[in-house]
Amino acid sequence: MKKKELYIALGIYGSCWLIAILLYFIMATRGDTSFSDAVGFFPRAFTNSSSQIAVHIFFTLVYLLFLIFRYFFRIYKKKGLKTSLKRFAYRFALPVIGVLLVFKLLVYSNGYEDFNYQWDPSIENSTGIAKDMYEKDGKHRGMSVFGWEDDNEVGISDLVRNNIEWVAVVPFMYQENPRTAVMGVPKKIGTWSRRDSSFIKTIGQLHAKGIHVQLKPHLWMSDGWRSSIKHDTEEGWDTWFDSYKANMLHYAQMAQISNVELLCIGTELKSSLKKQPERWRNLVSEIKEVYKGKLTYAANWDGEFELIDFWNELDYMGIQAYFPLTKEKNPPLEAILKGWDRHITKLEALHQKHELPILFTEVGYKSDAAATIKPWEWSSLSSILVNQKSDKTQQLAFEALYQRLWHKKWFAGTYIWEWNTRTSEDNSYQSLNFSPRFKPAENTIAKWYAKP
Repeated sequence: MKKKELYIALGIYGSCWLIAILLYFIMATRGDTSFSDAVGFFPRAFTNSSSQIAVHIFFTLVYLLFLIFRYFFRIYKKKGLKTSLKRFAYRFALPVIGVLLVFKLLVYSNGYEDFNYQWDPSIENSTGIAKDMYEKDGKHRGMSVFGWEDDNEVGISDLVRNNIEWVAVVPFMYQENPRTAVMGVPKKIGTWSRRDSSFIKTIGQLHAKGIHVQLKPHLWMSDGWRSSIKHDTEEGWDTWFDSYKANMLHYAQMAQISNVELLCIGTELKSSLKKQPERWRNLVSEIKEVYKGKLTYAANWDGEFELIDFWNELDYMGIQAYFPLTKEKNPPLEAILKGWDRHITKLEALHQKHELPILFTEVGYKSDAAATIKPWEWSSLSSILVNQKSDKTQQLAFEALYQRLWHKKWFAGTYIWEWNTRTSEDNSYQSLNFSPRFKPAENTIAKWYAKP
């Protein structure tokens, strides 16, 4: 590469990083994060592999566009506008149009489904205030909700309309990977950042509409899964748990001052449960000194719930209920119903052993033909190109869930994963993600949540 070419490439590369940084600060401070908090998080945001890969992909695309523009500009200077436009049409415009047409064809082909669901608006709650059927039957009619704004009037009204009476508010704690020694911790326990104050405000807005709240802090990693945290020494494990405890005591104080009805003390932290059972028991005791509401832990469906020896200190046995239900795509309702048999047997035995209600702290299905095979798998940006969209499979999965479990006395309810208040109906036709919003599953959930 010539020196001039190198300087141009370096200039474009630097510009891409500058744009990425500016976008980061715009997005980070758009909602509930202060500028100082965004600055503090910046090194972690841009040193992880995902961010670096994204910036390099962005640079590659921008540099390719630059080369294309330069090529046709040189043709224009040498052979004139007519030749330049002709080559642009045949060598760039037509191939791009062809690619876009193939893309649209794939999206249409994978998104098409002969499924005529009859929406039932009669079961919706039009009063604007949650009916609070929980007080009558103890069932959590829950949803894990994201996309909170300063003013959530419209978003909360949509939840109420669908008979949702409990909302999981989910603050994220962060560590880079399973071997990170110390996760991010609050500057001072019980002193609220701008982000914390936003959550407290949102909780107040939910309560004003008669909606109960579960505060459910999640540990998020850039690389790896929180269930597989690893440390080589006892000191390493203790250092990590100290940072986790600081976060949980902070959120316990938030739950107490905002009158949150349920606090989840952990989610899918299997390796820590195995390694540090005594520390978890002590944490429960310390949280109870701060927070006087109800408690749960969200154990993964794959047997993590069997590791917990402090269930008797909690009010609910929480399960992240991504149980595999079928082996085939596009399953009929009967096959999904049958798929619950062995899981319900285990859940009933768990209830009988600990004599506590079982709460699905998360359960969800993608609008994907394979949604009931491995429900825990996430969609990707390319899913609509390679997977078969199926709102019917998602809708039948929720119908089967409630047919099999809603009437069980030991079953305390569900929190659906996930609902984003910012999503639009226009995008739902090509969405294979977990969201039931603007899909038949939304109405099915509302129907069952309307039932005592």
